[in-house]
Amino acid sequence: LEAANLHTCLGVRPPVGGLPEFAAHREDDVGKLVVDTPFENLSLIAGSSANLAAPQPGRARRVELVRGLRQLDADYVLIDLGAGTDPAVMDYFMVSDDGVVVIAPEPTSVENAYSFMRAAFYRRLRLAMTSHDVRRLVATAMDERNERGIRTPLDLLKEVEALDARQGAHFVRTMRGFRPRLVVNDARSAEDIQLGFAMRSVCRKYFAIEAEYLGYVNHDDAARRSVLDCRPLVESQPRCNAALYLERIARKLQADPGARS
Repeated sequence: LEAANLHTCLGVRPPVGGLPEFAAHREDDVGKLVVDTPFENLSLIAGSSANLAAPQPGRARRVELVRGLRQLDADYVLIDLGAGTDPAVMDYFMVSDDGVVVIAPEPTSVENAYSFMRAAFYRRLRLAMTSHDVRRLVATAMDERNERGIRTPLDLLKEVEALDARQGAHFVRTMRGFRPRLVVNDARSAEDIQLGFAMRSVCRKYFAIEAEYLGYVNHDDAARRSVLDCRPLVESQPRCNAALYLERIARKLQADPGARS
């Protein structure tokens, strides 16, 4: 809903209706926001023409949006989320059956990815806990410089178990259910390709997060040309390396749907 441009990538003129209409309460039926694209079996709900004063719907409206998306006549619904740790972004990520974190092999992107996964993880924990005291403890842990010395989810788990054994067991189940999936984009070297494995190891060791490395997409000039042509890469250059890697990643997702449920 902020600087959305998928319609341009798909060669679709900016639709009059779309997510901004839903956010502004001018349309309540999510199905009526769907528009056709030039590509078979692919439709779009655009985020263009947002209200710049208030682009994101409130929490209650986000719940209604997710409910509407789940009722669409579609095999798969992909939500293109913005970067950062805005509550709206994390809410959509957490309620989805799968969450894919796309990383560029650059220090800034890697740092942002860790921050996002950590924030999403703690937010999921806080919402899952039923005890007020435990939820308050999770909120304390979200401050990395908290006075209780909680630095990792494992530190937090020990505190929760000491406070409430039943909530501790629920905590563990929630931890195991959080399984973000990683994709390295624009890989140019063997070191870039290995980044996904390295991040998976760091997530397990320091964050107690079981991330899955789905694969990488190599650097390919055909990707830039597809954007200039306003056509998806897998349509404009289906045999190029990047398109083949994208297809491989898509097949992994298709073979194991709802891994995070």
